[in-house]
Amino acid sequence: MKVLVADDDFGSRLVAQAAVEHYGHECIVAADGSSAWELYKQHRPQVVVTDLMMPGLDGLELCRAIRSAEGDSYTYLVLVTSKDSHEDVVAGMHAGADDYVAKPLDPFVLHTRLLVAQRVTSLHTDLARYRAALAEQARTDPLTKLHNRLKLSEDLEQLHRKCARYGTDYSLAICDVDNFKRYNDIYGHQAGDSALQAVAASLTGESRQSDGIYRFGGEEFLFLLPGQSAAGAQTRLERALDAVQGLGIPHSGNPSGTLTLSAGLSAYVPEHRVSSERLLKEADIALYAAKSAGRNRIEVAPEARQPTRN
Repeated sequence: MKVLVADDDFGSRLVAQAAVEHYGHECIVAADGSSAWELYKQHRPQVVVTDLMMPGLDGLELCRAIRSAEGDSYTYLVLVTSKDSHEDVVAGMHAGADDYVAKPLDPFVLHTRLLVAQRVTSLHTDLARYRAALAEQARTDPLTKLHNRLKLSEDLEQLHRKCARYGTDYSLAICDVDNFKRYNDIYGHQAGDSALQAVAASLTGESRQSDGIYRFGGEEFLFLLPGQSAAGAQTRLERALDAVQGLGIPHSGNPSGTLTLSAGLSAYVPEHRVSSERLLKEADIALYAAKSAGRNRIEVAPEARQPTRN
């Protein structure tokens, strides 16, 4: 483990450092609370052993600062005090300390505290990893492995806010597999699931790293295209639709004989600074227009089209 020792007394600091290193841990030392805080931010140790009374930040203030800054990680805090009174111990626990030891420091006692710290920090690391995995799972469509509507709502809000602040553009498009109900009726739902997986993989393969692709629901997919005007987004979507048709997935219930997509597109551009909810509605209406016009095509929302210049 990485252990930060903070103590303004040279002798106590030396004893603590020797004990930490003797038991196989990496030790960082600080002679006052302020430098300990800076070292904590720089190194993010798993354990901090801090004296109660120090220049700059005292032990209680250091504990509070660490607890407010650690985020998903967990730092085990051991408070060292020469006063060894009930009031000091309780104050330390309220400030965020996990344990305490009394001066003069006994290396064996510190060793036992570090064993407990190792166990506790390891559990917190595991919990953080499980939480991250669950959070990702909650934002991932289990069939296609694309992000889902929850992740979309988060990403769209963030992108829209950023573009509104800096005056930059983005486009969004809703894509729909043409005549997908007929596909399921003809080939079965298992084949339908396989087709959606193939479409998702194809769309992902045609996207840039900055693009967002989401399963919007059923046979619908949504593109978020940062930095793209409606014209640029349309070009990208044309390649995506061609790639899906190029898969050659047979679909006897579709006029083309293969699986195809239709798309509706809108854009957040200088001439059209509207809400993200409005863009979604416009893209949905444009998708309906693409379906009505014969499918296997892209329609751009009239509001997002670039004005022609004479």
